[in-house]
Amino acid sequence: MKRFLATFLCDVRIQHRNGFYYASLFAAFTVVLLLYWIPSSEYSWIIPLAIFSNLSMNGFYFMGGLVLLEKGEGTLEAQTITPLNVSEYLASKVVTLSLLSIIESSVITYFAFGTALNWIFLLAGIITMNILFCLFGFFLVIRYHSINEYLFPSIMFLFLFSVPIISFTGMWDHFLFYLHPYHASFLLLKASFQTIPSMQLTYAFMYSTAWIFLLYHLCRNAFHRFVIGETAKV
Repeated sequence: MKRFLATFLCDVRIQHRNGFYYASLFAAFTVVLLLYWIPSSEYSWIIPLAIFSNLSMNGFYFMGGLVLLEKGEGTLEAQTITPLNVSEYLASKVVTLSLLSIIESSVITYFAFGTALNWIFLLAGIITMNILFCLFGFFLVIRYHSINEYLFPSIMFLFLFSVPIISFTGMWDHFLFYLHPYHASFLLLKASFQTIPSMQLTYAFMYSTAWIFLLYHLCRNAFHRFVIGETAKV
């Protein structure tokens, strides 16, 4: 626990020093400002899309930026000879970025709806979606050493992540969307604004949890392969 807390505080300082919190504050302010120009009747589908967009930055790209920063400074490889284990390293990154996302998304939603929604499902959707973004971000970026290498594949990944928007906005619905890792989180966000069947809620919680556990193990293996393995070769 002491190692985790020390790593947690270190990550908070790094994120603050590199302007992550200012960027999130600016994004939240911009979204809230834009909402004044949009009819409130449209909020129930616009807010989840705004949350998705913000989480893709807070989770996916902030995670990528942190890992590339540590690789550039040589601190990531140095951590392999410290008592800090992979689980504590990942947990610190995911928790700090998730807290940032919860605060930002909650502020945006509160300015739009106040308390007139189901906050439990909203927070569940935010948390599961952001954890997925963080883990996907780590799994992708850990194999690269520069922003130039990382940028194009990250855009392709983000495009694939956005596929459930087609179903969420009602443009086209198909049972295959339920296989997508983000469809479950979108259902939780949808449940915070309107009633959905209990079977869909059960699926949303269970499927999100399954993907989180899968990605966690994939990230652990990727860390051993691309960090510990490459360090051992030097």
